Formats: sequence, C-alpha cells, structure tokens
Amino acid sequence: MTNNNLEVSEVESKQYIVVMVGDEHYGIDISYIDNIVRMQKITRVPRVQTYFTGVINLRGEVVPIMSLRKKMGLADDVFTNASRIIILKLEDSALLGIIVDEVKEVVNLSEDEIDKASKGKFINGIGKHGDELISLLDINSIIEDDI
Repeated sequence: MTNNNLEVSEVESKQYIVVMVGDEHYGIDISYIDNIVRMQKITRVPRVQTYFTGVINLRGEVVPIMSLRKKMGLADDVFTNASRIIILKLEDSALLGIIVDEVKEVVNLSEDEIDKASKGKFINGIGKHGDELISLLDINSIIEDDI
C-alpha cells in the first residue's frame, strides 16, 4: 500500500547554471535553458532598446540577443574567450539569448539553501552554495516588456 501523505519531508532541489556577470555569481534555473553557445557575430538591429545587442542565426532560427549587463545597469560587455550566449526558451517557445561573461558550473540548491527574502528587481532569491552566494535571476522580470 502506498503512502498518500502529501506532507513528505523531502526537500525539493533545483538545478541552476552559475554564470558570472561582472564580479558577481548569478544562477539561472536550468529549466529555462535551451542551449549555451560560444560568442559569435551578432547582427545589429536598428532602433531597439539599448540592452538588445542584435540577433544571431542559431540553426536557421533568428534569435534576439540581450546584454544582461546593460539590462541590469552595469558596465558595457567585455567579450573574452569565456563569454557565452545562454539561449533561453520562453513560454511561447520563442528563444532569447543573454550574454554572460562566463559559465561556471551547475549546482543543486534545495529550498532551505535559498533566501527568498533577498529579492531585487531581477533577483528572486540568494542561493548559498558552500561559502559562495549566488543571486538567482528572475528570468521573467529580465525579459518583461522586452520582446
């Protein structure tokens, strides 16, 4: 006989990709991520918001690219060999790329390792992974009004 008690003390954990933007660690819920690609030529599009850097051709699909640094009001992007474009899949199956300085690792964070009280405009919590703090990006607030 199975136990149908819904109050199981199992702590749910989520996977996050940890990226660097400037000197800070940010976590992106892995369920939003379609792909991670190397920096490539971005075709500029005139008369768009300043944080949109342009579009790329990804396997025959045109994908808009956003500068996470500019969106968050940080210094301009500095592209290095570590720079990556993270391709996010959105609800309507559209794709959006965001530029990050570096992809570090994948971490598992359980609910008790996330401080939900520490929220900001683009942050929906702070994850504690070992002795490092990871600002967890609120993907919906980052892409709001932008597509």
